[in-house]
Formats: sequence, structure tokens, C-alpha cells
Amino acid sequence: QVQLVESGGELVHPGGSLRLSCAFSGAGYDFAALGWFRQAPGKQREAVSCITGKMGRTYYADTVKGRFSIFRDNAANKMYLQMDSLKVEDTATYYCAAGPFELYGSNWINQRNFDYWGQGTQVTVAS
Repeated sequence: QVQLVESGGELVHPGGSLRLSCAFSGAGYDFAALGWFRQAPGKQREAVSCITGKMGRTYYADTVKGRFSIFRDNAANKMYLQMDSLKVEDTATYYCAAGPFELYGSNWINQRNFDYWGQGTQVTVAS
């Protein structure tokens, strides 16, 4: 019923840019929180960014703050992650996720607040 599909991942040189997309659908679900998470080989999945619907809050991990921007187009049922000044350390599989309620403070980092997940899209930053 609820589906999320990521796209846009590819190979890019350090210092380059990418825009990831997440198409979300599900008439009976309130997409109050939409987030991006990533997982690199040998590492745990980590929170990257989050955007909420009703209050328009945005959150960013310290590692991407100032380089990444998150935004959503509810009319088009899409959410985006604009990534600039990419680093080798950004290489990972990126996932979008949806949660049913507004998030506050550090709660956006807790992955248990997100009920549905996409299949992931691969981002590789290398020379």
C-alpha cells in the first residue's frame, strides 16, 4: 500500500553534485516525516537528513550540514536530496523513509520513527 522509490544515484567525482529523488505513495498514510539514511560497506546505517510536513522542520547530520539540502514537493508526491561538494566519505547506499508523525529535537535520528523504507540507490564518489 505504502511505497517509496529512490532514484538518482550514480558515480560522481569528488566536489561534484547529485540530486536524489524519492517518489512516495499511499492514500491512507500521513507522510508527516520524510528522511534520508545511508549505509556504507562495513558500517551501520546512519541518518542523513529529514523534513517534516506540517511544521516544515529540516534536520541534517553534522557530516553533511552546509553541503546537502532536503526539500519536498507534496503536490508531485516527491522528496529530494540535493548533494553538493561531494566527498569520498559520502559513498553509500541511500534510502528514503517515511514516518507518521512530526519529529522534534534528536528524534529524527531514531530509525524506529520511520515505518516504511525504499529499496535504496547507490551513490559512489571517486576519482
